Amino acid sequence: MVAERYSLPIVATGEILRKEAEADTPLGLHIRETQKAGKFVSDDILAGVVRKRTIEDDCRKGYILDGFPRTLPQANLLEELAREQRHKVMVINIDVPRDLLYKRMEGRRTCPVCGRTYNIYFSPSRQESICDIDGGSLFIRDDDRPEAIAERLALYDEQTRPLLDYFSQSGFVQVVDGTGTPQEVFERVVLVIEKGKGGLSAKS
Repeated sequence: MVAERYSLPIVATGEILRKEAEADTPLGLHIRETQKAGKFVSDDILAGVVRKRTIEDDCRKGYILDGFPRTLPQANLLEELAREQRHKVMVINIDVPRDLLYKRMEGRRTCPVCGRTYNIYFSPSRQESICDIDGGSLFIRDDDRPEAIAERLALYDEQTRPLLDYFSQSGFVQVVDGTGTPQEVFERVVLVIEKGKGGLSAKS
């Protein structure tokens, strides 16, 4: 929704990595095993993925990063990229209570045919485990299984939470209440962007 409003591409590292994981290559196998365990891929791999994607033509006016950065070395890379590409950095922290966050991940179901996402708690399909659009059988992503979620949240606390302090020192962080409907959260995000931008260039 933010991408549509500001005509910016989304650089979603999770989606890029999932596509890489489908490839029958040593890198694809490594990524598959890492994601199945609920762990993050290495900084070196992510750095290469992000740099390769953000030098494409559609990113010249800026882009929205989803899933990056998650560690301090990645944060340093983001600032380096911003300088090279002459973009500003805006960090939006969408704050969600842990129990709600868990339900959003654990309840997620995805259609392999059309890619539509459902949630058994908040937006279930009309027929259990069946896509409303094309009748495809919904599946649970490996990184949405309980053991993987627990690992992801633990890694977030250890590696990602310190980024808030890091970016706060530079005045980049804007906090948005992440509860409520997607439309409500979107409207809060837009208010923060409009207040904080001097011409939107990039958001992490």
